[in-house]
Amino acid sequence: MSGIKHWLTPDWPAPANIHAATTLRVGGVSGGAYSSLNPAMHVGDDADLVTQNRQIIKGLLGLPGDPVWLDQIHSHRAVQAVTSEPLQQADASYTSESGIVCAVMTADCLPLLMCSTDGSQVAAVHAGWRGLLTGVISNTVSAMQQSNLLVWLGPAIGPDCFEVGAEVRDAFLAKSAVFIPAFKPQSNGKWLADIYQLARIDLGLLGIDKVYGGGFCTVTEQERFYSYRRDKQTGRMATLIWRA
Repeated sequence: MSGIKHWLTPDWPAPANIHAATTLRVGGVSGGAYSSLNPAMHVGDDADLVTQNRQIIKGLLGLPGDPVWLDQIHSHRAVQAVTSEPLQQADASYTSESGIVCAVMTADCLPLLMCSTDGSQVAAVHAGWRGLLTGVISNTVSAMQQSNLLVWLGPAIGPDCFEVGAEVRDAFLAKSAVFIPAFKPQSNGKWLADIYQLARIDLGLLGIDKVYGGGFCTVTEQERFYSYRRDKQTGRMATLIWRA
């Protein structure tokens, strides 16, 4: 992992024409619960400040254009990132066009980036447990029509903080018993879920083994990351990827 304090740069062997980053919560103009580099319009922050933050991000990262933001709905829907389209309801976007910036926003859910090993396609995925369960990763892979992909797992809630009910575990196990290792029982009848492991297992089922990243915890790393579970009222990190 490299980069300055305002963003993370994926540590993965992506082709030279692939550029990607996850913004951190520092370096922006928002205040209070949204302090400070919040790019999310839907969380109650002042729209003018969010607009300024988006311009700051564009400048910091040297983006070739405005990101294609999504109206994220915890679904399994993946869409082509198109700059001329209005806000699309989806939780993943992909493109083979250079200069188009795919983007997702998170504050505990898993941001997941993909690129083809030849650098011809990229995708950004918002993967909460609902999206993982219903197939947001497989839908994105299917839409990309690529057999050789690299994947980076960005900052999400860590395995020691992600407590879920038995119904969540049961839903994954109904899908496949291979998800059993991703859950650890708690004395209160609930379970700790490892969202990174859930994603790695899902990717493995798709035959994708070039998976990098993980190991963050948005809940405990308060200085760097927004966390909905920790703070409820909060901003979002942006995870972005584009082709030169």
